[in-house]
Amino acid sequence: MPTMPSPNPAPLRYDPDVLVIGGGVVGLFCAYYLRRAGNSVTVVERGPVGGLQSCSYGNTGFVGTQGALPLAEPGVMAQGLRWLLNPESPFYIRPRPDPELLSWLWHFRRACNERDAKAGFQVLVDMKKRSLGILRELCASDGLASTFTAQGMLLAYRTRQGFEKACRAVPGTVASGVPLRVLGPGELRALEPDAEFDIHGALYNEEGAYLRVPDFVTGLARTLGDMGVEIHEHTGVVGFEVAGAEVKRVRTVHGDFSPRETVIAAGTWSAECARELDIGLKLQPAKGYSVTVKAPGNAPRLPVLLGEGKVALVPLGDRLRFGGTLELSGMDTAISRSRVDGILRTVQVYLPKMERTETLETWSGFRPCSPDGLPFLGRAAPYRNLSVACGHGHIGMGLAAVSGRLIAQLVAGERPEMDLTPLRPGRYGGGPPRRLRPRPGR
Repeated sequence: MPTMPSPNPAPLRYDPDVLVIGGGVVGLFCAYYLRRAGNSVTVVERGPVGGLQSCSYGNTGFVGTQGALPLAEPGVMAQGLRWLLNPESPFYIRPRPDPELLSWLWHFRRACNERDAKAGFQVLVDMKKRSLGILRELCASDGLASTFTAQGMLLAYRTRQGFEKACRAVPGTVASGVPLRVLGPGELRALEPDAEFDIHGALYNEEGAYLRVPDFVTGLARTLGDMGVEIHEHTGVVGFEVAGAEVKRVRTVHGDFSPRETVIAAGTWSAECARELDIGLKLQPAKGYSVTVKAPGNAPRLPVLLGEGKVALVPLGDRLRFGGTLELSGMDTAISRSRVDGILRTVQVYLPKMERTETLETWSGFRPCSPDGLPFLGRAAPYRNLSVACGHGHIGMGLAAVSGRLIAQLVAGERPEMDLTPLRPGRYGGGPPRRLRPRPGR
């Protein structure tokens, strides 16, 4: 797997216009637009760009307009409580005496209402549409063209109840800007002549698309290098120095940086930076799993969402990837065999005749989730020179591009192209600023 060159082990000191903390897809898009605006930009990443530790490494890479409904929606709490007793369920909360988790769950429960879910859906659809437009333009170039596929997406429903519920939502979803339509049996066969589904019905979204990961991420990093962006891998942040309302210095395992502006875009690890700076972000690491196998001869040609099962399938040439599960178990990196078995069993139920092939990789990664399902995007009060771009949850690939452009607009002092009020980093409150001591690398 290609990565950026390893950093020089000697101590470093740089004074860029902007330092971006985090080399995942969101941080790289921040760097991309900040550099296009004429800033000198440095990115620091705690591991290799696109590496195993990255949420961008093993996910399904879905972009486009599908999947804009926030995680916090009516009924999800009740469903989640039922799933807690099932070791193979797609949603799991590990009970533990964690005040931050309890606070997150309290805000999550408050957000599980129709009004907030509808408002959040509109914000996320708008962001997804803008990002899709950016990706179409960016990936028209030779360097990234092979990493982007936009041929539509299927949504398959095994039960009558699940399919009818999805069909009832189609008119409202279409009115919100998502081009969904119900497929007849003949249309499904025409789209997927080789795959044999055992389902009650399916929908089709012509704006369904996906990025081949981690190839897209490493390719974007190379593009940034060609643009003059400095990327330092294996460079974890260990502390900050603040004075008044400004972040004066960012300390890393390889030296200090004194940027004019700092952007925190470190995914789940943004929570540690937020605690250091007392900016009040509420983030929980939601562990997701993927299983990558050799592509069966009768696999679906299009990406597919298995509706009731909460599992996604994405074709990757000679490989096929299954992704799913949302597990709130802290920063535990262990792979649960029962969760993986649940994903594989779900795939078998929807596609019972699909050939079983060799498993090439089983992976888990942390998705940074906010209680209301909306990212944190904007200036981080009380600091004048600190911005935040994190909390994109399980749809970060589809929100990253416009997030980077919005951050660049804020740093430039321009009026953002979207209303960022629903995304403000301080919407759950925070503490007073304090002088911070360096801590061991992370």
